[in-house]
Amino acid sequence: MGRGRAKAKQTRVARDLKYSSPNTDLEQLQRELSNGSRSAESNSGLAGVEDDKDGWAGYADPDEDRWASSAR
Repeated sequence: MGRGRAKAKQTRVARDLKYSSPNTDLEQLQRELSNGSRSAESNSGLAGVEDDKDGWAGYADPDEDRWASSAR
């Protein structure tokens, strides 16, 4: 109970989005897509992933394989 008002608002917002015609700057979109490969690499956040793996390597248990095999 109590979802009526929230659902009505969601329906209204969805309808507004469906039938609205925003002003899309297609030239800017084309520039963004054509330069996307360079900006995707710099903005992906994956540059430090290798560093994170090395940083966590110190917490690995060297005897982990031995424990896993002896339990079976």
